[in-house]
Parts: sequence; C-alpha cells; structure tokens
Amino acid sequence: MRARLSDIAQQAEVSEATVSRVLNDRPGVAPETRQAVLTALDVLGYERPARLRKRSAGLVGLVVPELDNPIFPAFAQIIESALAPTGYTPVLCTQTPGGVREDEYVEMLLDRQVSGIVFVSGLHADTAADHDRYRTLLARPLPIVMINGYAPGIPAPFVSCDDRESAELAVAHLVALGHRRIGLITGPDRFVPVQRKVAGYKAAMGRLTDIPSDELTELTELSLFGVEGGEAAAGRLIERGVTGLVCGSDLMALGAIRAARQRGLSVPGDISVVGYDDSPLMAFTDPPLTTVRQPVAAMAVAAVRALVDEINGHPSPNSEYLFRPELVVRGSTAVTRPADPPKRQRPTPSSPLPIPA
Repeated sequence: MRARLSDIAQQAEVSEATVSRVLNDRPGVAPETRQAVLTALDVLGYERPARLRKRSAGLVGLVVPELDNPIFPAFAQIIESALAPTGYTPVLCTQTPGGVREDEYVEMLLDRQVSGIVFVSGLHADTAADHDRYRTLLARPLPIVMINGYAPGIPAPFVSCDDRESAELAVAHLVALGHRRIGLITGPDRFVPVQRKVAGYKAAMGRLTDIPSDELTELTELSLFGVEGGEAAAGRLIERGVTGLVCGSDLMALGAIRAARQRGLSVPGDISVVGYDDSPLMAFTDPPLTTVRQPVAAMAVAAVRALVDEINGHPSPNSEYLFRPELVVRGSTAVTRPADPPKRQRPTPSSPLPIPA
C-alpha cells in the first residue's frame, strides 16, 4: 500500500514536510519526532521505505490500565526507551472505564501483527478474570510478558514488585515513629497485588504491635483505586482512631490527606500517611509524600529483555521475578503525638462539710 503523507502526518501529529524528511532519511528531525512518524507508518499498515526497514524489527504491543495514575506513563516511557535499541516500536493501548477493553486491544494488536505484548497491571492480576485468554495467545505462539500481577499456570515471564514487603516496610516505618493504631487502605481484594499487601500488613502488624488479629480487619479498608477511593476509606479509618495510614497507591494517599484535612487534622501532625509507587511529582506534594517506591526502571527493562529474548527464540524461565521496593521518607510521616494525659478530678466529698456556727 502506498503511503499518503497526509494520513501519516495526521497519525503522527506532525507536518507533511516532516513526514517527507523522515521518509527520505534527511537530517534535521528530532529523534522522538522521527520515531513518531515511523510508528505512524507501522500503525497505519504502510510498508517502510527500504532505507528505513533495517531500523525496525517490528511492533510490540503495550497494554496499560489507564494514564490518570502517573505510575503507568512512567512504565510506558521506560519500556519505550528500552525497546528503542532493539529496533521494536511499541504500540501503546490505554484502557479507560467504559472504553476499549483489554481483549479488544489484543485483537487490534494481532491485526497489526505485533511480535509480542507487554501487559502492565492487566487482567492477569485479577483473580476473578478468565486467564485462558493468555494461554490462547501463547498457543499462537505469541510472546507475552506480564508486569505486576501473577497467574499460576500461564507459561510466561512475570515481573512484579514485592507487594508484601512494601506493606511491611510501610508498617515498620510507622511503628518506628511510635504509631500503633495503623490502618491499611488499598483496592479491591480480587487483585493479586492487593492480596499481597494485605498479607504483608497483617504480618507486620502482628509482629510489631500488640493489636489483636481480629481488630486488624476493622483497620483494613478496601476501596476503589484513586484519590476518591482513598479519601472515602481514610474517612472511615480516621473515625476509628488511626494515627497512621498505609495506602495502596500514591493517589489513594493523596485522598487520605484530603480526608484528614477536611476533618481539621494535619498531616503529619495528627496523622501520618504512607503511599505506594513513588509516582512522578510525589516529592512536590504538600506535604511531600512518604511512599514505597516501585523500581519501575529495573522492572520495565527486565520485562523488555524477557520479551525480546522470547521473540528471538531464547525464552526466559516461566516464573515470577520479584523486585524489592524501597521506602522513601519525606514529609507526610512524623513521630506520633503522645496521648493527652487524663485530667485530674477534684475529689468529691462523701458527706457535706460542716458549716461553722
């Protein structure tokens, strides 16, 4: 099919003159712009000019849940950078509520004859989802790699942050600051990372505090991921007297801070809050957010290496690779305030004092 400059320019969001310079391999085009034009060629199904074909090994699908949470654009950016030296071009597929579903994106990617797919926090992390969809892809055969989430029985590489350890790190940090009544806020329990965070939280609380195990259930709030979910869950836990909050994402932590302030409480003066992810800009929030950092760069590079090895016929072991999180202490956590001492009551006499005559 003969490429039309106008179609390519519209897809790449550049001028037709820029498209012409790229197709004729002329200088004066920024590398990211050149890559955008080449990606547009691939996405539209046009054949690259012979002089440019050697620069592309093909397309790779990249499926992420959404871009509202800044951790997912961070994964996408590093995956794209890691793919560039291999010659593969990523095709980003972003899911939104009520929008295109993961399976629909996969069908679109298969129509584009992608060489492999990277799934970030996809349905593989959902224990309620049917995982046969991934076995079908592997049977084609199509190399796939999963990030954050694990599904047993799928012969593919999995790359995850150690969610259990992340919760333990957060609890240990708050306990070291004197907190004992610590709550956990995270997402729906059907997701593997959520289950692991809950397990880590309960294990650390059982080891480091004297709070009974049955009471830990009351201190655990499962909500929707995002600012609004964090705010609602934090409000309920604040009413139960927590002084520290461990959150399943940075956005949930920001919602928790909002809930505290709406009740006239200060962070970290009255309540300490710990997030998870270390998303971009969390160092610049008010207060700067203490959080548990996912090693996004290391995880993304490992996922790309595993996928490219699979594509090239050198499969990685079909197991889960766990990466260690890192506690990043900033301004949203502090030493807990000591409880106010009970007020001394003046003794009440048992009988009225005599009145002098």
